[in-house]
Amino acid sequence: MQKFKDLGLSASIVEALAQKGFETPTPIQEQVIPILLEGKNNVVGQAQTGTGKTAAFGLPIVQNLKEKTNAVQALILTPTRELALQVANEIVSFKGDKKLFITTVYGGQSIDRQIRDLNRGTDIVVGTPGRVIDLIKRNKLKLENIKYFVLDEADEMLNMGFIDDIEFIINQTNEEKQVLLFSATMPKKIMSLAKKYMGDYELVQVKKEQITTTNVEQLYYAVYAKDKMKVLKRILEVNPNFYGIIFCNTKMGTDDVTRQLNQLDYSAEALHGDIAQNQRERILSRFKSKSCTILCATDVAARGIDVDDLTHVINYQLPQDPEQYVHRIGRTGRAGKEGVAISLISGSEKKQLKIIESIAKTSLHKAELPSADELIEAKLTQLYLDIASSVVDKKDEFILELANQLLESNDPKTILTSALKYFLKDELTSDYYDDIKMPKTLAGSTNKETRLFIAKGKKDSFNKDSLEDYIVSKSHIDKNAFLDTYLLENFSFITLQDDDAEMVLRAFKTIKNNGKSLVVKAKGRDGDSSSSSEKSGRKSDRKGRKSSKKGKSNSGNAHSNFFSKGKSTKSKYKNAKY
Repeated sequence: MQKFKDLGLSASIVEALAQKGFETPTPIQEQVIPILLEGKNNVVGQAQTGTGKTAAFGLPIVQNLKEKTNAVQALILTPTRELALQVANEIVSFKGDKKLFITTVYGGQSIDRQIRDLNRGTDIVVGTPGRVIDLIKRNKLKLENIKYFVLDEADEMLNMGFIDDIEFIINQTNEEKQVLLFSATMPKKIMSLAKKYMGDYELVQVKKEQITTTNVEQLYYAVYAKDKMKVLKRILEVNPNFYGIIFCNTKMGTDDVTRQLNQLDYSAEALHGDIAQNQRERILSRFKSKSCTILCATDVAARGIDVDDLTHVINYQLPQDPEQYVHRIGRTGRAGKEGVAISLISGSEKKQLKIIESIAKTSLHKAELPSADELIEAKLTQLYLDIASSVVDKKDEFILELANQLLESNDPKTILTSALKYFLKDELTSDYYDDIKMPKTLAGSTNKETRLFIAKGKKDSFNKDSLEDYIVSKSHIDKNAFLDTYLLENFSFITLQDDDAEMVLRAFKTIKNNGKSLVVKAKGRDGDSSSSSEKSGRKSDRKGRKSSKKGKSNSGNAHSNFFSKGKSTKSKYKNAKY
C-alpha cells in the first residue's frame, strides 16, 4: 500500500499530512497527485464527495506554486460559499510552512474586504462563479498568469446554472495553464466542457467507496441532552469489554466527554485537531495496545485510525453529513467480526436522524436503556469470569497467608461474601445507579428548547467553536448543551434546553452590546415580537444580503453584455485554444 511520501510530495507536506493523521492516500489521490506533480496533462476526475479530492488537487498545487510572486497562480471554482470555505481551510491545513496566501471570494460577504485581500497579494483564490466574475469586471482579480484552473463539483455548478459563468471566467485566463475538472457524475455537458476547453486530458474515475455495515448492529437511545453522559456511563457498564470510539462534533465536546469519563475512572483519551503529532502518536499507540480502550474523537482526527477489532462506535452527537455517519460506523464490524454502533439522540436531533436514515439508506433500531438489575447481572458475570481466570502464584504469598488466616476461623462462603462486599461496596445494589428518565419518543421531551439571539457574529471574529466557548466561559453550562449553533455576519442564534437557556440569560443579564442586551430570547417563529437587539441585527443582515443580491444581479448583466458585443467578440473566443 502506497504512502503519501511515495507519491513525490515534499517532506514538509508529508509532515503536515501526518499532523492531521493522514499517511495513506485515497484512490483518487493516489492516481491524480503524480499526474499533477508532473505538470503536463489536464485532468478530469470523477469522484464523490468524501473521497479526498480536495487534497488530490490541492497538494500538488501547494507543492508546485512559487512563493512571493505577488500574482494569483491558481483559481478554484466551487458551486457554494460553504464548499469554498471548506476547500480553502483544507488547503491551509496541509500547506505547512510554505508561504502561500489563500483568499476566499463569495457573495454574502463584503466585497471590499475581499478586494483588500487581493490587493495585499494572494496566490490561490477559491470562490464562487458570481463573485469571481464581479471581481474580474472590477479589474481586481487578474487571471492572465494562473498556472491552475480548477472546477470542483462541476456537475453541481451545471445544475445551478453556472455554465455560462464558467465559460466567461475561463475566457479570462491564459493558455498556459493546467485545467482540473472534478465531478461526481459525468453528464454530456461536462464532457462537452472538457472537450471544448481542455484538449487532451487524462480521465481518472474512482468508484464511490462502499463501506459495508452488514456486520454492524445500529441502535439509538432516545435521551434528554442533559442525560447523555449518564446514558453513556450505563452503556459502558453493561459492556465491560468495550473497545471503541466515541464521536463528538467539536474539539470542546471531545475534551469534555473525555474529562468526564476520566473522572468516572474510565481509561479514555481525546483526539482532535489541536493534539500535537507526537501526542497523537502516543495516544494511538496506547489505544492500539488497549492500554486505553476508549477514544473520544472528532471526525477529522479519526481519519487514519486503522483498527479492525473495535467492539463499538458511539455517536455522542450525530454528524451533520449522512456520509460521515456511514464512515463512523464502518470502523466497527470489520474483518468478519460483529460490531455495534450506538447513537445518543435528543429531541433536537430527530430530524437529522431521519435525514441520515434516508440518504445513507440505513435503519437504526430504538433500544431500551439497561435497567439496574441488568447492569448488576452483567457485573456479576464479568466478576465471575475475572476471578475464575485469575492465576495465583508465588508473588501472591501475602494474599495467600491472609486467605489461610481467614479460612481457619470462618466459614469459606461467609468469608468470600464478606471479601466481595468489602471491595465492591454497594456497586451490586440497585441504589447505586442513577435514575435516568428516558423520553418515550424523540418528540416527547418535557424539557423544552429555547432559542437565544446573540448580538455577535462572524464580523466579531467568532466561529461556531469560539462562540460556544465564550458562552460556556460566562454561564458555566455543559459544553455539550448546544443543540444548535447558527452564525450569521452580524449576529447568531443558539438553541438550548430551557434550564440551560435560563442559566445563559442570567449570566448575560448585565452584559451589554451598544447599550442593549447581548443575549436575549430569539423571536418566536409564530410571529411574537422580537427584542430591539434582534430587530436591529436582522435589519443589518438583511441590508447585507440585499447588497449582495444587487451585486450578483449586476454581475449577471455584465456577463450578458459580454456575450452580446457582436461577432468580433464571439469569434475571438470561438477560435481561442485552451
